[in-house]
Amino acid sequence: MFSPWIRGTLLRQLLKHRPLPPQQLLQRTYSATASSPSQPPSQPDEPSPPTSPSLQTTNPSQLPPSQPSPSSTPSTLPPLTYPSSPSSPHHTTLSTFLSYAARTNLDRSSTVYIGTHFEYTAALALSRFGLALRRVGGASDCGIDLLGTWTLPLPPSAGRGPPLRVLAQCKALARRAGPHLVRELEGAFAGAPAGWRGGKGVVGLLVTEKPATKGVREALGRSGWAMGFVACSREGRIGQVLWNRRAEEEGLEGVGVGMRYSGEGEGEVMLTWGGRNLPLLDQVEEGEMGG
Repeated sequence: MFSPWIRGTLLRQLLKHRPLPPQQLLQRTYSATASSPSQPPSQPDEPSPPTSPSLQTTNPSQLPPSQPSPSSTPSTLPPLTYPSSPSSPHHTTLSTFLSYAARTNLDRSSTVYIGTHFEYTAALALSRFGLALRRVGGASDCGIDLLGTWTLPLPPSAGRGPPLRVLAQCKALARRAGPHLVRELEGAFAGAPAGWRGGKGVVGLLVTEKPATKGVREALGRSGWAMGFVACSREGRIGQVLWNRRAEEEGLEGVGVGMRYSGEGEGEVMLTWGGRNLPLLDQVEEGEMGG
């Protein structure tokens, strides 16, 4: 009826328009639900982007100390204005306070005597680590007892930056301090005088008689403020010094803390740099330097 050529042409046309088998329809429908037709077709897997350098992947204690750039970091701070202490006409140092207390027969068991004596004692003891602190407590001090600077006794090769500014709260407590005192110290940053406000280059210290509890250490670690803790006896012996990661970022990175024991077995805190003890400085009462 039809020539072989015509029959071949008709057969090719029928095969061209034949419906797809069910399994091919299912596969196409599945693909359509996996990726919308409006989206571009999937591309071959691309290599993952490099890890952001801001992600911390190394233990902070293993990081090398950052070296400030001499051209961008000033070596000194602009002059700081210290608020006047309400007791400044009578005493500005531990020695002048002891003279005042003896002259006025101040009760040594009173909270005023114990608190004031501890503040001056802490400032004097911390001067051996390069801190120059002045007592500034008053009615509207936001809990700040000491203000000053911290010039670390680093070797010249360390590339020293400007001194840190320090605000401190002192708690002469017979019991161990709780985490709520860390929160109080956080609030002190907001009410600090102008030269210590803003957080940049500022470290807050909580100074108590007893070592830090686990709760205090955890609160320091969680805090977004640069803060540290100091255990100082009423006799002026520093038994513990620690700080959080934010304090390292503000200028304490690379500085460590160790202990040195005397023949009597009492430990003495030492700051370290590169695994070596930093020198302890002579005790200086800040009020003697024009306070």
